[in-house]
Amino acid sequence: MIILEGLSKSFNGVKVLDNLNIEFGDKQITVVIGRSGGGKSVMLKHIIGLMKPDSGKVLIGGIDINALKKKELNEIRKKFGMVFQDGALLDSLTVFENVAFPLRRHLKLSEKEIKDKVFSVLEDVGLKGQDNKMPSEISGGMRKRVGVARALILNPEIMLFDEPTTGLDPVMSDVINNLIISMHNKFKFTGIIISHDISGAFKTGDIIAMLYGGSIIEYGTPEEFKNSNNPVVKQFISGSMEGPILI
Repeated sequence: MIILEGLSKSFNGVKVLDNLNIEFGDKQITVVIGRSGGGKSVMLKHIIGLMKPDSGKVLIGGIDINALKKKELNEIRKKFGMVFQDGALLDSLTVFENVAFPLRRHLKLSEKEIKDKVFSVLEDVGLKGQDNKMPSEISGGMRKRVGVARALILNPEIMLFDEPTTGLDPVMSDVINNLIISMHNKFKFTGIIISHDISGAFKTGDIIAMLYGGSIIEYGTPEEFKNSNNPVVKQFISGSMEGPILI
């Protein structure tokens, strides 16, 4: 469904993506790991068309989105749901209105249809009965779940998760990882997760890819990753100071 071919991007002469090539399998979850500031979020912005590469292609269903006009690109974006690091909720709206926002913006539905859809997805993410609360009244983990609910409300073909467990304790991180798995089992989306959470990556990912030095240096199943002989991969997943990754 999603293929990046020869993707390169530089900022002020510093190359962040360097001839990056990767394929994200249809209805699979691919977790992209790598160092902070290593280009993972930049890659994600290219996938959704918020950035254009210096060279290379972003193919969504065989279509190079960089060749599209704005209206065509917006149609492609309707295939996507996005879960941001901090949830990116609108503080002035209730949980219900945050989740309902995409429905009101993109679809012409009755209030009953909107309520039915919102209550259904809130129950899916374990937030039944929390609809009238404000974002300031719920925990960080609950805000993440509201973000997941809002991203799922239009039943997207592709879900992008940008560091979904950042800022959460290990128990709540596991809750979010289990939520991603259960939602993937139900909705069958193509998932891309950007993460530093190695145990979470092994748990949620059908495929794991490591971005290092601007390109993908390892790509495979969690088991293949655990058995990798690449010294960069071995150092990163072990969290060791010793190895080729410069501190």
